[in-house]
Amino acid sequence: MKPHYFYSITKHFKKMAFEESDFKKEVTFSDTETDILCYGEYIGYEFSNQGDIGHQFSNYMCAHIGDKLKELYDSGIYSKVDLKRITMSTEGMGSGTVKYIVIIPISTVDEKCAAYTSFDHVGGWNHTPSLQARKAELQKALMQDDTLNVSSLKTTPEGLQEYWIQWRNKKKQANCIKQ
Repeated sequence: MKPHYFYSITKHFKKMAFEESDFKKEVTFSDTETDILCYGEYIGYEFSNQGDIGHQFSNYMCAHIGDKLKELYDSGIYSKVDLKRITMSTEGMGSGTVKYIVIIPISTVDEKCAAYTSFDHVGGWNHTPSLQARKAELQKALMQDDTLNVSSLKTTPEGLQEYWIQWRNKKKQANCIKQ
């Protein structure tokens, strides 16, 4: 169980919101009795001249989750994402504007080498994610003899498909290299 004092400065919420003319992105971390829940919401264009910008919110979420895992690790609160409990929802696919919500729970672990400090994903709309290619790309980020921890395929009824991936950061957790 995570110490209850973790968010004593901000009480229950740490919020980061970014408003721009074409979209809204918001990430909120909330402290519960057993974990930290990260709630992310994107409302805006599905696609633009920059590509699949609705789905690119997953990149944004991964950056925030990776930062939070490192912050927790540095404070002695060893944690990992509970991959089985990640939930995603989408509304508006095909309308030009989409609402994409993802909830990612972070749970504590007892030992620092059981923690994960890096987080990523692979996926997209209406196509099978290229999991094997993404795993191959991430091999260079792994410590010697370490492995990626990958979720089951998460999908929404509107066709968003994601695998969520976590691993031990080889710089942050160099002391966890298997001998």
